[in-house]
Amino acid sequence: MDPEAMAQHALHNERALHDLLDGISPKTQKSVIRENSSKAVLYLSEQYPAVLLPHWTYFVRLLKSDNGFSKYVAVHTIANLVTAGDEGRFEKSFNAFYKLLDDESVMVASHVAGVSGQIARAKPQLRPKITQRLLSIPQTHFPADRQALIMSYAMLALDEYFADAAPRDQDRMLAFAHQQLDCASPKTRKLAKDFIKKWEIRD
Repeated sequence: MDPEAMAQHALHNERALHDLLDGISPKTQKSVIRENSSKAVLYLSEQYPAVLLPHWTYFVRLLKSDNGFSKYVAVHTIANLVTAGDEGRFEKSFNAFYKLLDDESVMVASHVAGVSGQIARAKPQLRPKITQRLLSIPQTHFPADRQALIMSYAMLALDEYFADAAPRDQDRMLAFAHQQLDCASPKTRKLAKDFIKKWEIRD
């Protein structure tokens, strides 16, 4: 079935919804089921987040699984639910979520960094904590070239909420960007240069 059709079906069928949730679990072996289920769940998280909000704890459990694919879907679903209004749930899950910046998977860490701008816009009170986590990426276990890749996602996230960040955090973001001008990734170097050009106040 088409993932969007699967999602629409799950809106009116509790069993179908649970099948989709099972489809993104680490135990799912068939790639076609896993991929279609993930697309359907992400569609629901964007278009009908209220349907998934009661299953918040399930997505948080996926963050702690040993499957990078399941974590990826959970990261984006949680970010979309936060944007739609999570009724204070994310604050309790903050550490579990941002622990993944030091995940064994570069992909997972990158996407946690990538959705951080989205979350920071939705949660103004968490912006200082989110900024601190993003600026701490150089302390993760990844080698320098992998850190540079993750920091490209972080630069894009910081750009999303820089204008609304506290002045002290803005200064720290700019200092962070300057540090990336010599990093291993050409993409990150360009993003840092563009970030500085866009946000650095000149006399």
